[in-house]
Amino acid sequence: MSDIGIYFGTDTGTTRLIAKKLAKKLDAIVTGKTAAKPLNVNRTGVEQFMAHDSLILGTPTYGINQLPGKSTNIAEGSWEEFLPLLEGQDFSGKVVALYGLGDQEKYSGRFVDSMIHLYRFFSERGAGIVGQTDTDGYSFEFSMAVVEGRFVGLVLDQQTQPLLSEERMDRWLADIGPQL
Repeated sequence: MSDIGIYFGTDTGTTRLIAKKLAKKLDAIVTGKTAAKPLNVNRTGVEQFMAHDSLILGTPTYGINQLPGKSTNIAEGSWEEFLPLLEGQDFSGKVVALYGLGDQEKYSGRFVDSMIHLYRFFSERGAGIVGQTDTDGYSFEFSMAVVEGRFVGLVLDQQTQPLLSEERMDRWLADIGPQL
């Protein structure tokens, strides 16, 4: 059996918690594959990351039009420091699903913007992006993570809609499971 890599960036631990929940749920949905232990991108290397044919990648949203990392006061680093290590890698044939966390009320004008940076990075390098979701049920002014009317991945608002997260994760995993 081959495994599905689950990687995340985090500062407060919420994105890590979601990664662990997704891994547990994924094992019950996808047959023939298992979810690898979720890892923070600041604790992995390029070789380990590239060993997966399917990836689930998560990010919180910090700063304005930024990836989380040292410039957004994440002391140990995050996606901002890890993506440059992947320059020159070919993601053709790899399947990537994204999830992002944000607060649609407090940050309504830049809701889950960090996801777009992961979306662009991996799609520009040949990855097949799966798991786009509808914007219905969210209330925000603007999000860079909306492409062609849909979010580029699973969006969770643990601040204002935490009771909807389980159902959203289940529906998303059921959708992407066969593609992984």
